[in-house]
Amino acid sequence: MPQDLFGFIAPSVTFGQALTSPEELFGSLFNDIQNSHIFSDSKTFADCIPLDDPLFIIEKYYHHKNEPGFDLAGFVHEHFRIPAEIKVDFVADTTLSTEEHIRKLWPYLTRQPENQERGGSLIPLPNPYVVPGGRFREIYYWDSYFTMLGLKECGRVDLIENMINNFAYLINTFGHVPTGNRTYYLSRSQPPFFSLMIRLYSEMEGKKVLKKYLPQMQREYDYWMDEGNSEPEDFTAHRRVVRLPNGVLLNRYWDDKCSPRPEAFREDVELAAEAVESYPVSAECVYRHLRAAAESGWDFSSRWFENENDFSSIQTTDIIPVDLNCLMHHLEKTLAEAYLLNDEYECFQLYENKAKKRCEAVETYFWDSNRNYYMDYNFVKKDFTNAITLAGTFPLFFKLARKQQSHYVRKYIRLNFMRSGGLLTTGIKTGQQWDAPNGWAPLQWITYKGLRNYNFHKTANELSAEWLSLNEKEFRRTGKMMEKYNVSDTNLEAGGGEYEVQEGFGWTNGVYLRMKNRKR
Repeated sequence: MPQDLFGFIAPSVTFGQALTSPEELFGSLFNDIQNSHIFSDSKTFADCIPLDDPLFIIEKYYHHKNEPGFDLAGFVHEHFRIPAEIKVDFVADTTLSTEEHIRKLWPYLTRQPENQERGGSLIPLPNPYVVPGGRFREIYYWDSYFTMLGLKECGRVDLIENMINNFAYLINTFGHVPTGNRTYYLSRSQPPFFSLMIRLYSEMEGKKVLKKYLPQMQREYDYWMDEGNSEPEDFTAHRRVVRLPNGVLLNRYWDDKCSPRPEAFREDVELAAEAVESYPVSAECVYRHLRAAAESGWDFSSRWFENENDFSSIQTTDIIPVDLNCLMHHLEKTLAEAYLLNDEYECFQLYENKAKKRCEAVETYFWDSNRNYYMDYNFVKKDFTNAITLAGTFPLFFKLARKQQSHYVRKYIRLNFMRSGGLLTTGIKTGQQWDAPNGWAPLQWITYKGLRNYNFHKTANELSAEWLSLNEKEFRRTGKMMEKYNVSDTNLEAGGGEYEVQEGFGWTNGVYLRMKNRKR
């Protein structure tokens, strides 16, 4: 069996069928099933495992589908194994502390290579990994960084290394880290946290790990910075790269496909029809915007909408996000240091210069001196967007803000985002899950750490006290750690979005443990 650069035995995957996204593999059968409302969640069938050869199933479907009394639901259950949600199969003991509960929970969220489902859309990985929980039965890219924060607190260096090696394997195999290890996620990534994972791991194992994973960091950088071959023009874009005046290159979210997402097929088709009717836009353009927002992890939020209360006005690929470009700056700085450790001085200087130029661009294109806050930038309109979001705290997390700017951001946090249960994601209530009244663990941590970076310890401690208290309250009430929380009214559950609130939950567990220990 083939091995990758780390000596991993490659999983038994036959390229072609096994790496084909289910909507491409099953064609109109897939469309018919997703449009039939057999499953309330479109992701369910995208994760189904065929019990026979797909060509046989397709042939049988075409042979029988027009017969009187044909039962499509029965056909699906006869020829596919329906995946179950990940339920924590032990009764939570709410007399335990939340921390003790989480420590007991890790094994139930961990998947072993030999126990991974074969067939279907899952891409097997060579090492154990932690899944978020609920409907999320696979590893997720940016989730995993925040999960690792908690694994570090539990001394699970082995599991952190395994997960990083899985991501290195995905980069070696596909040239990037997909959203998750599913074939239908291969056309997009997620916020690029790989270099932060390497930094976290280096805190335990030393700087040598920067050199070890240098090839994978470089390959991920090349993926995000693909400029294409066309003659460059200012305020134009190719894939994830936006070219701006004076040779400035910044990044946006993108997806290489412009079709309905298999895991949200019916919802995407319905929204595209609504958008085409309301705006001068094609369905393919809407699908691209939806997929790009899914790459951002913020799926979905008024952050991406032209009209804040109208989902069908989504315009993700027109927007240069502040958080993404802070992450890319971190990757450039990490590459520079790794090359320096490797005695490659020209490459060190190259990436130092790239990081310096991006730092200047963050100031130019994301700091709104009228609002005194970091905003996303619409490069098509050549202006800031109107969405004031917690993404504006990323420059504090990465120490890219000047001191005066940090004071303004702190004021925004206190006045616009802080509630009795933690921080809102945006101040707009739209019914989307990345809007009010919901709060999410990763953004609580980014903001908390950003505040501490600028010595706003009082505000940071208030935030952590509110968020931890809400986590603990809900655990005592339900015995569960949740994907997201209602931070405005802590007596109500979070809601909105395309699916029910999920329990588990990887990144909530990780942030809770790290924040509980007041780690800076």
